[in-house]
Amino acid sequence: MKWITRSHVHVDRVACPWLITRFVDSEAEFLFVPKKQVLDLARENSAIPFDTPGADLHHREDLCTFEVIIKEYGLTDRALHRMAAIVNAADTDNLDRDPVAAGLEAIAVGYSLRFPDDMENIELQFEVYDALYAWCRLQVAA
Repeated sequence: MKWITRSHVHVDRVACPWLITRFVDSEAEFLFVPKKQVLDLARENSAIPFDTPGADLHHREDLCTFEVIIKEYGLTDRALHRMAAIVNAADTDNLDRDPVAAGLEAIAVGYSLRFPDDMENIELQFEVYDALYAWCRLQVAA
């Protein structure tokens, strides 16, 4: 399936493709386009829009898109829920909500500076999210 979101990825727009690929759609194809074009190009390409105004999979109240996808797809993995707290705090500039959030925000900024191409950026950052997920699994196992 094709998935589409805004270009210039940051925390939620890296976390969501990671989540989608690992837990929702292992053959996902991602498109990154200017914000104003997301919904139109979603229709033209039969793609699922996410993390953009007007999309069903977007921030809701206090939830970031990563959390919305977890909820919509009925994902119950406790490690994902621990990870969601980190992603939310980093994505919504509430870094004081989670002690790991500032580090994730710093990593997101650093990757964006080093790898401005969205596909290259997410491909490289998936390793970071795999490691974060592994750490979260340890956290919830205790």
